[in-house]
Amino acid sequence: CRCPPIFDRDRVRYLGQVPKEHLLVSIPLLINHLQAESIVVHTYAAHALERLFTMRGPNNATLFTAAEIAPFVEILLTNLFKALTLPGSSENEYIMKAIMRSFSLLQEAIIPYIPTLITQLTQKLLAVSKNPSKPHFNHYMFEAICLSIRITCKANPAAVVNFEEALFLVFTEILQNDVQEFIPYVFQVMSLLLETHKNDIPSSYMALFPHLLQPVLWERTGNIPALVRLLQAFLERGSNTIASAAADKIPGLLGVFQKLIASKANDHQGFYLLNSIIEHMPPESVDQYRKQIFILLFQRLQNSKTTKFIKSFLVFINLYCIKYGALALQEIFDGIQPKMFGMVLEKIIIPEIQKVSGNIEKKICAVGITKLLTECPPMMDTEYTKLWTPLLQSLIGLFELPEDDTIPDEEHFIDIEDTPGYQTAFSQLAFAGKKEHDPVGQMVNNPKIHLAQSLHKLSTACPGRVPSMVSTSLNAEALQYLQGYLQAASVTLL
Repeated sequence: CRCPPIFDRDRVRYLGQVPKEHLLVSIPLLINHLQAESIVVHTYAAHALERLFTMRGPNNATLFTAAEIAPFVEILLTNLFKALTLPGSSENEYIMKAIMRSFSLLQEAIIPYIPTLITQLTQKLLAVSKNPSKPHFNHYMFEAICLSIRITCKANPAAVVNFEEALFLVFTEILQNDVQEFIPYVFQVMSLLLETHKNDIPSSYMALFPHLLQPVLWERTGNIPALVRLLQAFLERGSNTIASAAADKIPGLLGVFQKLIASKANDHQGFYLLNSIIEHMPPESVDQYRKQIFILLFQRLQNSKTTKFIKSFLVFINLYCIKYGALALQEIFDGIQPKMFGMVLEKIIIPEIQKVSGNIEKKICAVGITKLLTECPPMMDTEYTKLWTPLLQSLIGLFELPEDDTIPDEEHFIDIEDTPGYQTAFSQLAFAGKKEHDPVGQMVNNPKIHLAQSLHKLSTACPGRVPSMVSTSLNAEALQYLQGYLQAASVTLL
């Protein structure tokens, strides 16, 4: 059912001109109208409640607080779910959206009702999975499920097992029946559940792990972001378990990475997966594959270099440098081809580092390059020494110059790739969203101070060399910035 556009356009605009106290009085009346047999009346009531719960007050917070709606919580939730049983409204998107907004506004006030609500949501999920036909309804339903998990597990992380018991049977049926419209949603909810576990991966998830590597799942573009997120959750929560109990699946994991980086549209997803492998897997479990990983990346660079790929590659090699050390990075490059380390510095890192975007991505690159400058002996006493100052200057540029966001004309349409036949699109669940992860974390709070301290440490080991290289080769502006970092860190170059 869709309401006439006049409701969205005029009446909702009118609501913003009504005093808050009058709107508050209307809420119990609207809740009562949810029971109306008329599909128009109960749909309008649900839509009005949803709009009221998203209205903003003077400080941009929601106009109504959870405390103000608290007296109506039980009857609100009861009537919203009852409205889904009324004739013609079993998949009414306005009602499900109102349920989602109610959960979002009320937060922990809904916790006492969650056991009943998640049962009803699961039953609805099972019913609509037989023939998904209302994409908006389905999306809001999964958002409501995610909110239930987030709100409850924030207060009591151990409650995650209750959600798994309620949802996994339905999820299994959806996966076994290959309900394409729902599979990306299922993977997102499973990621949220798995990330809630603080210790190792439960056996119920490990049983699923091999199936996630099956090529058929990765053929559908709509699955890819959710699958990558889920594999990242496996790596973050259970890398030791994978290394010990599923080591034979590591080649399959790397096979997924290889498939993704071959695609201009999905190569960034391949790097997300690779970064998680490098960050979380025990080093000895991936030692035998590391050289081949770099060979694959260089082949892609040679055959099809794009700005997006370069940015992801730069973040990866600097993360690798942080994880395994600057010398290990130099050795793996030169182990593939003599003098390749210098070529990568000269042709990729120094000229392209300005293209890296995102605060965490820049931080990773800054810390990695600082390690190359200060913890890689060949940078100080081989032919690579001539690249030391240009590398330092490029790092100062990363800190101080505007981001280089130019993209060649021929790259503007690389995300549009031909796909055979119909493909289910990926829809991100807002309430399954993942907090941005900083692999450097508290190890380095201020990369500029970290650079100054690291240069000071290097200069104490090589007295006289660092000030000489800096003063003779850095341009005046970069030198001024560097002096500011040294001053802020209260250190000098010896």
